[in-house]
Amino acid sequence: MTGSVAYASAFELKKAFAEKELSPVEVVKASLARAQSLEPKLNSFVTLTPELALDAAKKAEAAIMRGENNGLLQGLPVSIKDVIPVKGVKFTTGSKALADNIAQINGPVAERVITAGACIIGKTTTSEFGAKAVGDSPLTGATRNPWNLAKTSGGSSAGATASVASGVTPFSIATDGGGSIRIPCSFTGLFGIKPQFARVALHPVSAATTLAHCGSVARTVRDAALLLTAESGFDARDPFSIADPAPDYLAACERSIKGMRIAWSPTLGFAWADPEVLRITESAAMTFQKLGCEVELVEKVFDEDPVEIWSSEFYAGIGTRLKPVLEKSRNLLDPAVIAIVEQALKQTLEQYYTNVFRRYDFREKTRQFFEKFDLLLSPTLPVPAFDVNRDLPIELEKSDRNVVSWVYYTYAFNLTGQPAASIPAGFTKSKLPVGLQIVARTHQEVDIFRAAVAFEEARPWVTEIPPIS
Repeated sequence: MTGSVAYASAFELKKAFAEKELSPVEVVKASLARAQSLEPKLNSFVTLTPELALDAAKKAEAAIMRGENNGLLQGLPVSIKDVIPVKGVKFTTGSKALADNIAQINGPVAERVITAGACIIGKTTTSEFGAKAVGDSPLTGATRNPWNLAKTSGGSSAGATASVASGVTPFSIATDGGGSIRIPCSFTGLFGIKPQFARVALHPVSAATTLAHCGSVARTVRDAALLLTAESGFDARDPFSIADPAPDYLAACERSIKGMRIAWSPTLGFAWADPEVLRITESAAMTFQKLGCEVELVEKVFDEDPVEIWSSEFYAGIGTRLKPVLEKSRNLLDPAVIAIVEQALKQTLEQYYTNVFRRYDFREKTRQFFEKFDLLLSPTLPVPAFDVNRDLPIELEKSDRNVVSWVYYTYAFNLTGQPAASIPAGFTKSKLPVGLQIVARTHQEVDIFRAAVAFEEARPWVTEIPPIS
């Protein structure tokens, strides 16, 4: 392997390590240098951790020289969203209220990737408490999109996607409580997957207790599968953690998709989308017909928009966690977050549990829908990336949509807990990426990887590099 390691895939780096063409130390140094050089433009990181990364890289290099394989991610640089604790490193969740907080433990996912030999180069930016679908917070300001620095990278996993899209690391660990992996992946031209709920253990428990998924963001589907393999597994500290062995995501990438039954829905029955986005995503969806799948147009997947059910749980959880700060230091918080969590906290116990039971009904109806289909395709988002420092796109500014409900397509599948991903579908005339959402049946991440790899091979996107490079 020759030339810059920026934009090298994880598998290319692993091969170069094995053949001793590259060393983990030089790759990690290059990753850190690129992060530092791009940081003034992108603002992707809350904290860089060079000592942590280089210590892991030196251990990986020594093991490689001894001919030892000390883990699936040995020597590979990775970043972790700053809603997941890494021991001894700042743990802020994007809030001024936690600006000086230092993590006392490694979260399960941090433990797993460290054990797998990864080199953690830093903690990436997030909207405050992961509560907005754009990439800014009172603590770190706006994270910008490598495709156009005037645009948002999306949120809440803002820095994870901006840094991967700009070639800092091949992949990143992120979370998704209402679309927070899929949203910024759509805006930045990446593959990102939230696996089955609790496939990747979380501790301490998320404020969005039964909605938050931990997953992976990458430039290639196989890289995401590699990282998710390292992340997945049971951990007793997470009360929801799945005890069964994780699926073989990498093996799934080699399986055919011929004969798969796929539903394509432009609106899910309630959403609005920009016409250019619809044209791009419909063209992408029809690619699966050429790949041997049965693709059926389904205008109405859901009887109604489940946004009220989702908001009831998501913002009530965050609001309850934030109550001490709301009472004592509300000036530190994002005004947009304050407004929506206070609204959620006004609901009565009866209203809250009515929505809990509505959620169970919604989940069962969705399960029945997937008895007929293996996958559901839709736009990931209604619009391409819009200007930084806005909470929602200008097209929806005067609508009834709020800081997350404008995303329409993503939050439904946090309510159901099933696997969902965003895959690059193409570009607008303004050269902004557009994502196609792929949703699988419960526990069937393998079907997403099968379909995503087939699409990636039919319509490659890795040769498209943001102009920031």
